[in-house]
Amino acid sequence: MSSAEMNFHVGDKVVYPNHGVGVIEQISSRSIGSTVERFYLLHIKASSLKVMVPCQNAGSVGLRRVVKNGEVQKVLDLLSITDNGANGDWKDRFKENSDRMRTGSLLEVAGVLKSLIALHQAKPLSFREKKMLERARYLLVSELAMARNCDETKVEELLTLTLAKCNLRFPEASEFQA
Repeated sequence: MSSAEMNFHVGDKVVYPNHGVGVIEQISSRSIGSTVERFYLLHIKASSLKVMVPCQNAGSVGLRRVVKNGEVQKVLDLLSITDNGANGDWKDRFKENSDRMRTGSLLEVAGVLKSLIALHQAKPLSFREKKMLERARYLLVSELAMARNCDETKVEELLTLTLAKCNLRFPEASEFQA
């Protein structure tokens, strides 16, 4: 991403990889030794977490704008097609899915969600994979709701219909509660 695309402003809705949607609340400067560094102060929507990201590192940590409608359609297309992904050993699968989640790409998160749902329908998931499925579900629903400027329940309905096209059942959030 070019530096022009990384120029965020107060009020911008952004995605911080593996944490979800946030809003830039403030852009501040701090003196660190003899240098002055600028920071974005993010408020992460779901957890009320406050995160400071150095402006110069925004690209390298994966900070990005919420997806546009064209990207939303790509995600829905990915979720609606049937594919037979190889499951392999759970440790390898978990590592690969963890790496995909860390990219911050909504398409990668959607791919993880889809593969874990398919696996979940075939056999019980491990505790860690259930947590990852819950996280992927949250990240996808919250960003799509923000991108479409609608309620999360509408996005959940849309994802349910989309996944049904390839015989997958979108899990309810309550399925993950302890």
